[in-house]
Amino acid sequence: MPAHVAESDSPPDPHDPLSHERAHLAASRAALRGMREDVQALDIRDVTANWVNAAVLQSQIDDRIKALADLSHTPLFFGRLDYLHAVGGELAEGADGERFYIGRRHVHDAAGDPMVIDWRAPVSQPYYQASRTNPRDVGLRRRFGYTGGELTAYEDEHLTDPAEAEHTSRLLQAEIERPRVGPMRDIVATIQPEQDEIVRSGLGGTVCVQGGPGTGKTAVGLHRVAYLLYAHRERLARTGTLVIGPNRSFLHYIEQVLPALGELEVKQATVDDLVRAGVEVRGEDEAATAVVKGDARMAEVLRRAVRSHVTAPVEPVVVVRGSRRWRVPAYEIQEMVDELLARDMRYGAAHEALPQRIAHAVLVRMEEAGEAPDDRVQNAVARNPAVKAAVKAIWPAVDPAKLVLRLLSDPEFLAAHAEGLLSEEEQKRLLWAKPARSVKTAKWSAADAVLIDEATDLIARTHSLGHVVLDEAQDLSPMQYRAVGRRCSTGSATVLGDLAQGTTPWSTESWAEALFHLGKADAVVEELTAGFRVPREVIAYASRLLPAISPGLAAVESVRESPGSLVVREVTDGADGLDAAVVAACEESLRHEGSIGLIAADARIPVLGAALAAAGHAYLSPGEETTAESRLTLVPASLAKGLEYDYVVLDEPAAVVDGEPDERTGLRRLYVALTRAVSGLTVLHAAPLPEALV
Repeated sequence: MPAHVAESDSPPDPHDPLSHERAHLAASRAALRGMREDVQALDIRDVTANWVNAAVLQSQIDDRIKALADLSHTPLFFGRLDYLHAVGGELAEGADGERFYIGRRHVHDAAGDPMVIDWRAPVSQPYYQASRTNPRDVGLRRRFGYTGGELTAYEDEHLTDPAEAEHTSRLLQAEIERPRVGPMRDIVATIQPEQDEIVRSGLGGTVCVQGGPGTGKTAVGLHRVAYLLYAHRERLARTGTLVIGPNRSFLHYIEQVLPALGELEVKQATVDDLVRAGVEVRGEDEAATAVVKGDARMAEVLRRAVRSHVTAPVEPVVVVRGSRRWRVPAYEIQEMVDELLARDMRYGAAHEALPQRIAHAVLVRMEEAGEAPDDRVQNAVARNPAVKAAVKAIWPAVDPAKLVLRLLSDPEFLAAHAEGLLSEEEQKRLLWAKPARSVKTAKWSAADAVLIDEATDLIARTHSLGHVVLDEAQDLSPMQYRAVGRRCSTGSATVLGDLAQGTTPWSTESWAEALFHLGKADAVVEELTAGFRVPREVIAYASRLLPAISPGLAAVESVRESPGSLVVREVTDGADGLDAAVVAACEESLRHEGSIGLIAADARIPVLGAALAAAGHAYLSPGEETTAESRLTLVPASLAKGLEYDYVVLDEPAAVVDGEPDERTGLRRLYVALTRAVSGLTVLHAAPLPEALV
């Protein structure tokens, strides 16, 4: 059925469905204002016992006020469901012939009756899942079209009417193709059935989503967080949630999605942010060295190195209390040490347990002598200087950074703990040419910080969150997976990525391997193959690279036909001619509505920046928010992953490939760059195109 569009100059008509829907929108906005005003009017002076309780409660109220904000340019509801009758099931319970407006958040009137239903509520699920073959008791599904915050059109599907022909929703297509200006937006109005199933999967299990460019995997991951916070808010409020992205530019790009859905408490970080606590990263590894440092075998090397600090007792422990001397022989202490080692406890926990074990042995002797010691006596014995001295000698405290410093500086220490794990060549790659004199003067690399994080966890358990979303996961090393896995060891995760877009020398070859290192080997792997962002012509061109970069991986099938969306142009008048052609292509793209991304090899960025400036074009850097006035972003290929622009100009594909340490990584980087466009891609080259692309 065609969309019904409002005439801008027509007067309101009470019998016109669009007028009726606009009235409901206005009433819903008024109700939301009322909800917000009710919270703002709360007086907590008489309900808090002390200033701490008052501060906590006020913070909760402030968060509630923020969550109830009415975003004027964000539709309060985007759909409507008319149920036929209550069928007794969970989804339609209480929905006897009722009508539900589906939106980003729940809104109720002064009497408490719902005016807008949260998209995450069970009764809203048929909006995404109902079809003609399975209408799920829905008689009518209505989609709304908006211009800014104004409702301008609607479109109906009568799911149980056999006379109505099945059709593609024009409003849905228009929403998917709406120009991108500013940060990433939510896809709550356009979630597809296969995406919805992933979004609503339970909190208890980990889900891995393999999705090619434009399949919406990042949006699915973010909406899954929003859904889990809705369904398990109390539990996740205690345990916490975290979104992990590849870089700060990416996190800045996605940071407005969850607040738009009313979720303000989800933290965001990169893997580097997680592991750099107390470590200043000032160095950089060669690729081959970083690969070894990121290998899972390093976990066992570190484990051996930590446990090597435990030494056998050589003397008994003699505790003096008053006039009595209590002796615990060395062989008995060795039994305690062996038992703690066999339990494979955290090193620090065992360090704390050993003095208590020795003290307990002393208490047994006291009881055998007729005394009646209690826990206070045991704690006092554990703090006895003789016990503390013995523990310091047998099970000394270990500093994680000093341990890693020694491994990277001392060939004999490294060889002793890498024996049978790392080859001599690999050990040489790890050792610093000029060992640092101290932890503070060391030029730690990002991979070193991960090693220190692993060592830290061997000593004291890392705090685990309730749920972690890991995006662009294909680029992590095994040791980085372990670092993330520690943050959700007692929780669950949503892992998002595309094996074809792995652009690090250590990128994973399979999700089974990655999930094993993450500690989530039993995760369910889902694959998204329907593309909603990249035009069919563009994704087909980029997919020429798949046999070379990820054999066997299915190509994305784009649902978007956009003839003329791809232009590949050779420039024959040298480097200056290429620069001029790139500027001209950007100018041509700027004639269209939406955001423009100029993507180039990192080494070409200064040259192109100068060419744009000389032509009078201001440009943004990745992470800076595009606006209607500033729509052109100059993007190094190394930072393009996860970003999207309406129109992309890609400079010199061969330079993108050559900028990486090996051809496969370079072709994967090129695949990423080729798939950032939503409406049109212009490829300009002076050098021959990579053979895999021809």
